[in-house]
Amino acid sequence: MLLRNIAFSLFLPTAAMAQSVPCGGNFGTFIQGVKAEAMQRGHSQATVDRFFRTVAPSSAVLAADRKQGIFQTPFIEFSRKLISQNRIDRGISMSRKYDAVFDRIEAVYGVPRGVLLAFWAFETDYGAFQGDFNTANALATLAHDCRRPELFRPQLLAAIELFEHGDFDPATTTGAWAGEIGMVQMLPEDIIENGVDGDGDGHVSLKTSAPDALMSGGKMLSSLGWQAGQPWLQEVVLPAGFDPYDAGLHTVRSVSDWAKMGVQPRSGKLGNPALRASILLPQGVGGPAFIAYPNFNVYFEWNQSFTYVLTAAYFATRLDGAPVYNAGNPGTGLNGAQMKQLQQKLAQRGYDVGDIDGILGAGTRAAVHDVQRKLGMPADAWPTPALLNRL
Repeated sequence: MLLRNIAFSLFLPTAAMAQSVPCGGNFGTFIQGVKAEAMQRGHSQATVDRFFRTVAPSSAVLAADRKQGIFQTPFIEFSRKLISQNRIDRGISMSRKYDAVFDRIEAVYGVPRGVLLAFWAFETDYGAFQGDFNTANALATLAHDCRRPELFRPQLLAAIELFEHGDFDPATTTGAWAGEIGMVQMLPEDIIENGVDGDGDGHVSLKTSAPDALMSGGKMLSSLGWQAGQPWLQEVVLPAGFDPYDAGLHTVRSVSDWAKMGVQPRSGKLGNPALRASILLPQGVGGPAFIAYPNFNVYFEWNQSFTYVLTAAYFATRLDGAPVYNAGNPGTGLNGAQMKQLQQKLAQRGYDVGDIDGILGAGTRAAVHDVQRKLGMPADAWPTPALLNRL
């Protein structure tokens, strides 16, 4: 679980925030500054010195931070890569194995098992691979790097607190390249704030205890606003003549209003008529269609990638019994180079698309949505070669 997901937070950095947090320069000098701050927070010099005894910068971490091309992949392709029959079968098996734990999580935190199973599967393949990057080195490297120090310096300081409590070894603790630890990949601050001793052994061991990891994940989602007993995502069938401009997270209507417009569930029933919801068309009018309920927004506290969030939310519905989505026949999308070209053209027109990175993020989707409308094209926020040619 990459809660408040740092590893995929391509969409979060700001120069102003980075300038307000010490970063860069000589690595040793930087570490001395972190040590001083840690001691100001009440840690002894002996504790701080022991923590940083083996800490070193990692070029591999920086390389991983700069290489995130997987998010250029469209939803259908991305979801098919991540959701295999083996992952579904193992999810069912894990649900049975930890049935009592999942029942406790739903009773205490209101989070359905499918939601946690999906993240557990995507982040570590149900705990099988939790990452082999040294966590202290990863956090120190990313805190020193001036791209997002405001996100990673607090995590490095939190790791010192975990170390002082005996729950972190800077020499041996490993995890993902962005500093997440354990079966559901939690950052040090999240462990401190939401760690739960699920197996009753007196420790919060996210690397070795599935009950601890799952209970901690459930508590975290609850703290982020998950509404117990409410849906998060559902596949729908749209009425003929549906205006794609009405789709997207920017348009929120009551479920009853969507139903009056002719939106129907592909299976089951729509959620509470009073709930506020949006229609999502991840690959335009020709592809699959979903209705996203308020709980769907909690996913963005976990990860900022729309494609990842939608895939995780959809997989959770599959584990909850939903059928495979109808892929339809979406229009041809853009490759990475074309997407960058599109972003450049949109930026030239005054749109804020963020980094020119070839990724169809929230900013690019919003710009595409608007410019399609202005050009008299179906405004479904799905960029195609036809749109690129028009621009």
